[in-house]
Amino acid sequence: MSKTIELIFDFVSPNAYLIWQPLKALAEKHGATIEITPAFLGGMHKLTGNAPPFMRDADVKGKNEYAMLEMNRFIKKQGLTKFRMNPHFPFNTMTLLRMLVALEPARRAEFIELLLPPIWEDGLDVTDAETLGTILQDGGFDAAELLAQTQNPAIKQTLIDNTEKAVARGAFGIPTMYIDGEMYFGKERLGQIEEQIAG
Repeated sequence: MSKTIELIFDFVSPNAYLIWQPLKALAEKHGATIEITPAFLGGMHKLTGNAPPFMRDADVKGKNEYAMLEMNRFIKKQGLTKFRMNPHFPFNTMTLLRMLVALEPARRAEFIELLLPPIWEDGLDVTDAETLGTILQDGGFDAAELLAQTQNPAIKQTLIDNTEKAVARGAFGIPTMYIDGEMYFGKERLGQIEEQIAG
């Protein structure tokens, strides 16, 4: 019986970019499916008292430097050499997440695939509506309709609910994954995830 990996996702996390392709490859290898749940990382931080690691650990001697070392090791191992820190980071992803909510679940992976490279390889300013609209249109999405849906009260509420429910289940950051009710946090959990879906 195939497993489902639920991925709690926000575009603003560089680790969401870094885990995407390896997680997808892992799912394909084991015949698992990825179910995407959009959640607002800023809201998760507010609800949990968490903060971005580079801010939270700024006063801990050596910790951020070591985190960068581990990130670079992961990038090298996974062949993600196109990754570049977005110059606009941290940026507001509320509009993108509402668009993701508005999409049929079957198209969410396609939407993520389309936007991760411009954001985390090319330095896209996600608040540049014209450029974003062009990327979406060229990628086969109705940019105007998606933008209109971001003002839909039901879409707004779903994103709020997703964020609150993720926190209620124990999530405090991105990427968080659930398999068979078990929670896994961070790109470093790929080995544990593989054991879970292969078992």
